[in-house]
Amino acid sequence: MDRKLQMGMVGGGPDAFIGDVHRKAAQLDGGVALVAGCFSRSAEKSKSMAKELYLDESRCYGTYQQMIEAESAMPEGKRIDFVSIVTPNVSHAEIALAFLTAGFNVVCDKPMTFNLDQAIELQAAVKKSGKVFALTHNY
Repeated sequence: MDRKLQMGMVGGGPDAFIGDVHRKAAQLDGGVALVAGCFSRSAEKSKSMAKELYLDESRCYGTYQQMIEAESAMPEGKRIDFVSIVTPNVSHAEIALAFLTAGFNVVCDKPMTFNLDQAIELQAAVKKSGKVFALTHNY
């Protein structure tokens, strides 16, 4: 690959400790660039975070569904290569399923799901999509 991997992020807005941790970790080797995100359920907070991160305002989204729609419409090489999900735990599975179904690779903070049924559904979506699903853990 002759470019950095392009990362999108869902969650990790202002005052969200874990989002900053994931942004820094993803960029440690210099091979990843954060280019898009839906950083908060509040559009204003999301825009504020995008500005703080020096992101193009057109790549800051009000909802993760808008992010999927807009990024899917971009040609490969321009859209995100993967999404990092750092939202409140209860929403991880729903967001991961949506991005996988749309054809995106996913990096999800733990826990990936809240119950076995969600885990089975997510496993099937990963298999069907052929995409990478990575689960992050910390101490």
